[in-house]
Amino acid sequence: MPCMCLLPKTLVFIDFFWKHIMAQSALNGSCLCGSVKFEITPPLAAFRYCHCTRCQKASGSAHAANAFVPAAQFKWTAGEALIKRFPLPGAQRFAVWFCTQCGSRVPHEIPSRGELLVPAGLIDNAPADMTRPQNSIFWASRAAWYVPPGEMPCFNEYT
Repeated sequence: MPCMCLLPKTLVFIDFFWKHIMAQSALNGSCLCGSVKFEITPPLAAFRYCHCTRCQKASGSAHAANAFVPAAQFKWTAGEALIKRFPLPGAQRFAVWFCTQCGSRVPHEIPSRGELLVPAGLIDNAPADMTRPQNSIFWASRAAWYVPPGEMPCFNEYT
C-alpha cells in the first residue's frame, strides 16, 4: 500500500502552485479583429470602472472598465503600428487610442505614472480569480440610466 503521509503536503503544494505560480501566467489580449495583440505579466496595478462623461462617450457605455499595468509588465506582440491616437481637443489628459482596422480601443501608456491603461474587455484569457475592479471613479458623473448589475435580472443570452 502506498504511503499516504505525504498526501496532505502534496495537496498544499499543488494549491500553492496553482494560486501563486500559475496566477503569474501571462494574460493575452487583442482588439476586435485580432490585428493588435499584447501580453501582460500579472499582477495588475489597479482595476477601476470610470464613469466620467468622456469614458462614457469613448466606450459608448455607462462606464469604461480600465485595468492599469506597470509598463515593465506589458508588451505588444502584434499590430502596434496599426494604433492611432485621437486627442480630444481642449483636453490635457484625455485621448483615445484605437486599432485602425476595427476601431477597438487599445491599451495606451500613461507616462506620468509609468503604467498602461488597458481596456479590460480586451483581455482574452482572464482567469476567474483575476483582480476584480476595486472601485468606481467619477461616480457622480455616472449615466442617469445606469443600474448596477446586482439590481436587475441577469441572463446568459438574448431574451
